[in-house]
Amino acid sequence: MRRLLLISSSMVHGYGYLDHCMSELKDFLGDARKILFVPFALRDQNGYAATVRQRLESETIAVDSLHQAANPARAVADAASIFVGGGNTFRLLDTLYRLDLVDVLHARVMAGVPYMGTSAGSNLACPTIMTTNDMPIVQPASFQSLDLVPFQLNPHYLDPDPESTHKGETRETRLREYHEMNDTTVIGLREGGILRIEGDRMILRGTAGARIFVKGRPPRETEPGADLSDLLHRPATA
Repeated sequence: MRRLLLISSSMVHGYGYLDHCMSELKDFLGDARKILFVPFALRDQNGYAATVRQRLESETIAVDSLHQAANPARAVADAASIFVGGGNTFRLLDTLYRLDLVDVLHARVMAGVPYMGTSAGSNLACPTIMTTNDMPIVQPASFQSLDLVPFQLNPHYLDPDPESTHKGETRETRLREYHEMNDTTVIGLREGGILRIEGDRMILRGTAGARIFVKGRPPRETEPGADLSDLLHRPATA
């Protein structure tokens, strides 16, 4: 039974690192008090791992970092739980392809190993990384990612600011452009929003809602507590 905790952002205004989602994270982990952290979305992997280790060990959660593993594939195969941090999604996926870890990560999570992601780590759970907000600073072997869920995510989703003089594309405009060329449903997950998936059930948790984009239909609003399990059925299309 797949178990995923997909968090829009590790930092939310008014909170420290992971503070806004820590109670949810600990409840999700339960007795699995050791994680394998994947720091590949940032360049300073040592510093990133140290930040995560300091925060989680204060909650009595032990942390190993994948970048320090002598055998990365073996480390994934042996992991009790997996946490993929945010940063640049293209760099993250490029590194996983170069280390030949995409398939082994997919297999482990679909076998029931708990998976947590923030921002880029949440993007990684989708069929592709095509709805990330990041610039393509590197070119991965493919945009295909872990395919743990049948929908796309757009973390840090922003609504248009009616007071802004900015005339560029809104986030909604960009997601509509995605649907001009693709069919997969997209969840615009606002900062503070969390998707918790337990098998075939998905609940929107956290402090912020989400905007759901289904091709050919008007976007719909959802609030924390909403049951979004219908979006786990393939294919997620109009």
